[in-house]
Parts: sequence; C-alpha cells; structure tokens
Amino acid sequence: VIVAIGLYSSRKNTKSAEGYFLAGKSIPWWAVGASLIAANISAEQFIGMSGSGYAIGFGIAAYEFMAAVTLILVGKYFLPIFIEKGIYTIPEFVEKRFNKTLKTILAVFWICLYIFVNLSSVLYLGGLALETILGIPMMWTILGLAAFALIYSVYGGLSAVVWTDVVQVAILVIGGFATSYLALDLIGGEAGALSGLGTLIDNVPDHFTMILDKDNSQYSNLPGIAVLIGGMWVANLYYWGFNQYIIQRTFAAKSIDEAQKGLAFAAFLKCITPILVVIPGIAAYYITAYNPALLDQLKGVYGDIIATNVPTMSQTDKAYPWVAQLLPVGVKGLVFAALAAAIVSSLASMLNSTATIFTMDIYKEYIAKNASDIALVTVGRITAVVALVIAIFIAPMLSTLGQAFQYIQEYTGVVSPGILAVFLCGLFYKKANSTGAVVGVLSSIVIALLLKFLPIGMPFMDQMMYTCIL
Repeated sequence: VIVAIGLYSSRKNTKSAEGYFLAGKSIPWWAVGASLIAANISAEQFIGMSGSGYAIGFGIAAYEFMAAVTLILVGKYFLPIFIEKGIYTIPEFVEKRFNKTLKTILAVFWICLYIFVNLSSVLYLGGLALETILGIPMMWTILGLAAFALIYSVYGGLSAVVWTDVVQVAILVIGGFATSYLALDLIGGEAGALSGLGTLIDNVPDHFTMILDKDNSQYSNLPGIAVLIGGMWVANLYYWGFNQYIIQRTFAAKSIDEAQKGLAFAAFLKCITPILVVIPGIAAYYITAYNPALLDQLKGVYGDIIATNVPTMSQTDKAYPWVAQLLPVGVKGLVFAALAAAIVSSLASMLNSTATIFTMDIYKEYIAKNASDIALVTVGRITAVVALVIAIFIAPMLSTLGQAFQYIQEYTGVVSPGILAVFLCGLFYKKANSTGAVVGVLSSIVIALLLKFLPIGMPFMDQMMYTCIL
C-alpha cells in the first residue's frame, strides 16, 4: 500500500526538477507536519532513544521537548527568510548569503554526513530491530529495508516521500502507543497500565529524573542543567533549522503560512513522542535489571526468545525490540509495521535530500550548468542509489556501538556547531562575510576534535556549546 501511494501521488511530479525535489510546492500544512515527524522519528528514536531510556531514563526526552520549542522558533524566524530566497537546498542559501566556496564545502560535508552517519546508522538500527523481532540475519533485513525505501523514493522524489509519510506517521503513532500501553499493562498486572506507570515511578525513580547530577553514571551523555542552556540548543537549532532532509519539506509547502502551520503541528507531535519511545525503554530496564522475578515469570511464558535477547547496559539498543516480543500476535505485527514505517520514511527522506544536494549544488554547479530537468531528475535518482549502496556496506560495521542514539548526536556534533554559528551570523549579523564564514566552518571542526580528544573529560553536549561560541 505504501509503495502504491508513493508511486500514485508522485505521478505528476517526476518530470521537472521542482516537481521531483520540491513536490511542485503543493504540500498542505498537515502533510508538512506529519512528514517532518516521519522523517525525524526513525530507528534512531524507536531503537536508539528507547535504548537511552533504558540506560538514562526519561531525561533523554529533553531532546523531544526542546525540539518542540525549536520548531516554533524555526517557523517564526528562519523559515520566512529561506522561502523568500526561493531555494532548493540549504547550501544554496549559503551561496546567496556568502559565496560558492562555502556552499561547496557544506554540500560535501552534508553528503558525507548523510551517507556515513545518518543513512548507515538508520539501516543498522533498523536491521538490528527486525533481526531481533523476526530472527532474520541482519544483512537480509538491511537489504530489505533499503530496497523498500528505494522502490518509491527514487522514482517519485519528495512528493512520494511526503505522502507516504502521512500514512506512516499514523501507523507509527498507533503502534508506538500500543507498545507503551501493553508494556505498562504487563508491569501493572491486573491493576492495569496506569498502575504499571506508578510502579515504574515508585521503583526506579532515578529513571524519571530530568536533570542529571554529576555523580550519575550517564552524566556525560546528558550533562545536567547544561542540557537546557547549552549544547542541546546547538543540536536542535542545527537539526530543525539547517538540516536539508528536515527543512526540505517546508520548502515544498503551498505557502509560508502552510509551512509555519506544519511546523507547529510537528511541534505538537514531538511532545507525545517520549510516550511512544522512552517509556518502553524504562519498562525494559525495570523488568530486566530491577525485577528478576517478573523476568523469570516471562521466561516461563515466552520461552527462549525472551531469555536470549535480554537488553543490558552494554546492549541498550535491544530494549525496544525485546519489549516488542512481549506483545500479542496482531499487535506485534502492527508495531513491526510501525518500526518498518519509521525506518523506511527516514531512509527515503535522507536519500531524497542527498540526491537534491548533490544534483543542485554539485552536478548543476560544476558539471552541467545547463542540464535539462530530465537530466537533473536522472542524476538525482542515480545519486540516491549510489548513496544507499555505500550505506549498506557501512551499516553492519556499527554493531560495536553502545547507545547508537548518542553516537549519532556525538558525531553530528563535530560538524553542526560551526555550521550553526555561520548560519546564525548569516541570518542576523550583517557584517558577517565570506572569509569569516569559511574560516569559521573549518576551524570549528579543529576546535570540536580538540575538545573531543583532549583528556579533559568534557561531555559532548558541552563540547558542542563551546565550539559554537568559539
């Protein structure tokens, strides 16, 4: 059904560059909002953030609540400037404000980041989840997810991605709520799900602390009050304001008004995301690390499948798929569909944005300035296929990670502070010039790597804040 919707909805938008890369600027607000969340919520949330919920607790939800605030700021202050410029890509804005050299540097940065960090980690986490739930070897699950995303997104472009996202976000919310409800119901026993939530709060209160103390073992991943006033703003403003695969769907809205309404709708959806993804991680922690009697009881009911895939502090990313195995037949299928939908929608978005940046900012700029629309669409499709093939090879190598959600934040955080600083100066400081911008971006990577590898033990979120300021 998803593939059919993708191919049908994009049938009019595959002939022109604007149609393929910006869906003909025809998307209504509710589809913009749903697509933003579908692109954002992926395996890194379902699996990675749930794993962080297992290790850290509800504090990891700060990413989601602050994202909701950030979306409103982006809609109010950043988006009108971008849409007024009539751009296809974020690097294109850089050229209009600074120069072509910086645009090219950032275009190459983003292509590498999408392929080597985002695409590969989403494929790995998705493969891990489906391997745990279905018992199919990871390489086959990775290939299956990649093929599914490829079928409709490469042919249909952004239009196919957005309209399938609307369906997938509905499945994702229903499936996510089902997992959280049934996990809490299992813990609450005859008293029900609300009693289960009370049991979690009473028995593992440290997992409901939003601001971590320095003596908390997870402090380096979520450094206390600095989360609210420091590095998380860097992560959120960069991600929601200047990240091509997120902001691209707002460029495809019918108008600025529709785009802003879409961002507000996405902000609302972000506020309910922690219920879908963090609660199952905390439930898994309670059952496996706190209540061995309940774990033994489950082993008696479910047998080997529960006994062999138990999450631990060194393998937190098994938390969500492990909880999903406890669901009854039918509901488990729905959750499996939700997981697959979350993974595929993000893959499709990343592929489309990688193709857009390469085609519009590198191919059209340096290889074929007068390329026809048909040629640009063809190059976009080839780029998406090549990017996916590279990511498929890299994905299995990520199996040595602990908390994959933290890995993504950490390595994006090497590049994002400098880019954010340049964009903020470009938008709001008239004296910012091209030389300063190029020096700023390149030196920020050196500063970020120094702060990361010097033996000072600074949490990566603090590193991001100081890098951005410097």
